[in-house]
Order: sequence, then C-alpha cells, then structure tokens
Amino acid sequence: MIVKQITDYIEKLAPLAYAESFDNVGLLVGDHNTKVTGILVTLDTLEKTVEEAINKNCNLIISFHPIIFKGLKKLNGNTYVERVVMKAIKNDIAIYATHTALDNSFKGVSAKMCEVIGLQNLKILLPQSGNIKKLTTYVPHSSAETLRNELFKAGAGNIGNYSNCSFNIEGKGTYQGNENSNPTIGKKGKLHIEPEIFLSVIFEKHLENNILNALFNNHPYEEVAYDIVSLDNTHQNIGMGMVGALEKEISSTDFLKLLKERFNLQSIRYSALSDKKIKKVAVLGGSGSFAISQAKLVGADIFITADLKYHDFYRADNQIILADIGHYESEQFTKNLLVDYLTKKFTNFAIILSENNTNPINYL
Repeated sequence: MIVKQITDYIEKLAPLAYAESFDNVGLLVGDHNTKVTGILVTLDTLEKTVEEAINKNCNLIISFHPIIFKGLKKLNGNTYVERVVMKAIKNDIAIYATHTALDNSFKGVSAKMCEVIGLQNLKILLPQSGNIKKLTTYVPHSSAETLRNELFKAGAGNIGNYSNCSFNIEGKGTYQGNENSNPTIGKKGKLHIEPEIFLSVIFEKHLENNILNALFNNHPYEEVAYDIVSLDNTHQNIGMGMVGALEKEISSTDFLKLLKERFNLQSIRYSALSDKKIKKVAVLGGSGSFAISQAKLVGADIFITADLKYHDFYRADNQIILADIGHYESEQFTKNLLVDYLTKKFTNFAIILSENNTNPINYL
C-alpha cells in the first residue's frame, strides 16, 4: 500500500476541492509513491507527534491541521514549524492534512460533533457555493441511454436526496466532416442530419475528470460537442457547520451540563441564558464566529463553536445562546473519525490514534 492509495481514500470522504481557498491541504511532506508501514492520526503535527510516529513505525501522519499553513522561506529549525518539517523529512515521514476539506464534508468535523451530542436530522449550516458544475452534450438517440448511465456511474446527476437526475430534449444535430474526418455516423464531405438528445447533468467539481472520461469513452462521435459551466448554486451537502435537533428538548443549563460531560470540558464560555428550552442546535468546529448570523437565521436555540471574541457574545442579542467550548475541544474527536474511517478500509497495517494531547491552551 502506498501513500497515494491512502490519501485517495481520504479524499472520497473529504475531497481537496472542498477546502477553503485560504487553506493548505493535501500531502504537505513526502512522496505519494512511498510504501506505507503505518499511519498515525492526529489533530496537530508537532515535534512530539513525529517522535511518536517514529517510535510506532508509522511513516505517514494524517493530520487535521496543516503544519505548513503559510509559505516557508527557509528551513533552519528556528520555528516549531521548521523543526517539524525537518524532522519528518530526516525520518522519511509523510504528512497529509485535511483541515477545511474535512470541515466542509457532510460526514466531517461538525457531523462528529453532532454525533457526540446526539443530534438528529442533520443539515449543513453554511452550504458552500461554487462546487457544482453542469455538463451539456449532444448524443445520438441510440447512444443516449448508455452515455447517461455511465455519467451517473461517474458521479453525475446527484441532487440532495435524489440521484440519476438529468434533462433531455430531442432535436436534430447537423455536421459535415472534412477530408481528414472519420465520422462514426454519416460520410465525410456530406452534410449529415442526426436525431440527437440534448443531455444535461450536474456534478461536483472534484469529479470533473471522471465525468469527462465517462463522456469521451461512451460517446460515439469522433468529435464530441460539449460544454461545462460552473454554477453559483450552493450545495446542500457541502459546507461549514451543521444544524440538528435533540430527541427531546431540555433546559439550557441541563444542555450545557450535557455538553461539558460529552466533550470532557473544564469550562464553557457562553452568552446569557433564557428560559427557552434547547431543541435545535447548531455546531461548527474550530473558529466559527462568522456563522453566528446563519445560526440565528436557521432558528437554532444554541450555537456551539470556538474562538469567540468579547463582542461576539453581544451578537446573541437574546435570540440565541452562544457557547464557546474551545478550539481543540470542538475538534478533538476528528482524529477518532479518521481512524474509524480508515480502519474499515485498510486492515493490513497499523492505523494508530495519536496519544498526544496537542492542545496549546492550559486551564487552571
């Protein structure tokens, strides 16, 4: 098993195309073709993480946070980032990061938070736009069904809870091949009129290569007429944060106690409580102040996130409870999510959950 086989599987859960534009995800250190001896899964990659990987014979570290976030101009060990990268390179250890690619996955960071809390009927809090593309092509009647089905197999035509979605119009296509042409239907040099289907499907942008391969491999024409356009539509199953519901509503104080227990918290910073019961809950792992307005808009009773500033708490404005449980604390179960996901697929070598607590914040 090589690194690329592992990372390809991770990218089925969290395609790199889902990541935010500011982020740095993917294979940060190492070679895709390196044979894997073991995998260490961690939230952060620090020097002690690399040491743990060495001691446990793991030459691939799967990290949530990227150790290289901004560009490195030198490698001389003056910063913790440089030291980590140097140690990894010296010991032939690859480092892969998922970060916002996993944040934006429907089965990612926020979904794990919802699982820990026990929420049901989950929906994305902030659906991401710019992730959907549309393919349009023109295909002879006799080949339309085969092409359509192959495009579906490649991942096209999925809209929310529906699959195999397409739009089809009957029409007539015309073409005339020159002396160098080799038309599948018709004769070179003669104008041909062919009954065709105008076929249109949507797909997620990271699937574009698969979609084009299905198109070219199953379309009968020598020259395939098609166009691909990017859509501004949001994708309801890709995006930051989630909102869900408790099975039974409970008081705000009881919910905070539940939260403290489930996440093993030493403290919670929260805005003013009210007499209103907690039923609808919004979550966003890591820094989530940018989603406060959306949490209010969807009618959440409480929004659980991290890194809220002093004035952010005023934005609750008696419409919602804001709960800051800590950055590390909100994302702490992400490495468990990744270990569980990888273990179900790869059983022929060790996939190890890091024992290191990489939280840089201490409490008294």
